[in-house]
Amino acid sequence: MIPNLNLVPFVSVDHMMKLVLHIGVERFLSELAGYVEDDFRRWPAFDKTPRVASHSAEGVIELMPTSDGEVYGFKYVNGHPKNTREGRQTVTAFGVLSDVANGYPVLMSEMTILTALRTAATSAVAARYLAPQGADCMAIIGNGAQSEFQAMAFKALLGIRKLRLFDIDPQATQKCMKNLHGLGFEITACTSTEQAVEGAHIITTVTADKQCATILTDNMVGAGVHINAVGGDCPGKTELHHDILLRSDIFVEYPPQTRIEGEIQQLPADHPVIELWEVMTGQVSGRRDPRQITLFDSVGFAIEDFSALRYVRDQLRSVGLYQNLDMLADPDEPRDLFGMILRAQAAQTPPVAVGG
Repeated sequence: MIPNLNLVPFVSVDHMMKLVLHIGVERFLSELAGYVEDDFRRWPAFDKTPRVASHSAEGVIELMPTSDGEVYGFKYVNGHPKNTREGRQTVTAFGVLSDVANGYPVLMSEMTILTALRTAATSAVAARYLAPQGADCMAIIGNGAQSEFQAMAFKALLGIRKLRLFDIDPQATQKCMKNLHGLGFEITACTSTEQAVEGAHIITTVTADKQCATILTDNMVGAGVHINAVGGDCPGKTELHHDILLRSDIFVEYPPQTRIEGEIQQLPADHPVIELWEVMTGQVSGRRDPRQITLFDSVGFAIEDFSALRYVRDQLRSVGLYQNLDMLADPDEPRDLFGMILRAQAAQTPPVAVGG
């Protein structure tokens, strides 16, 4: 019998926070971005499928699986915009990595924090290929749970220092400003989306309401801007006016999923889009000229979660911030699962009857 087959390393929320702080937020985002880019560059090696979604009037619960043939990963994630009214997170998640050769889990981790980190890292990786050269100012429309992560990732990977913030809830903007205070940003709190996008080279939209909204209208988007559209991530939820899409070169993660969930759900099914992995591997150009409008229609894809879990697993080898869960049955004889229960019964004092 192989020792400790029953134990699976588990990264709790507490351990994830300690891991991020041990590494440092900017270094964590930069290194995680490297893992994301590495996996995008080997995109054809992965099994790919749109996430499996269970929709309700209140929100959505999703499973996001993928495999590179050696390691399998999935994420459980929800999206319930009304949750904040009850003191709950809009998005929560956990994920698992498994060994394809035997099917045994090798890591289980919280992914509420990790999803925020991987989303921001992926946004910034895409912007390295799509944002205008010399960009130093970003507007963030929607200042909820994801906003600070986006700001930190764009600072770490692109050197963004100027932020223009707007949210329909001024308290969200104040929260974001407070959290980013002293971290090297020049921050302007804006009273409208129109004001926020003034002078911005990058516009990040990351709102939460589950509806087809018009966060950006066509007249707000000038030549040369890069749009990082994060908030539209399920059917019936968009942020951009239809006409912006027609003026933009659109870059996506996985078209079959993005056409259902992203901004391009507003367009015909054959509207041309460019897959981000093709840009990263040099098969297709990203930003071609200074006046081009680029749009990263980001909905989040399972390979990004795979990258994030892979990164965390590699860090655990040196920092040890995890606990072992007694999660897998490991009888002395693999075929004698019932006997394992009987032996547990015999070890109890007083014994507990197995039958009923």
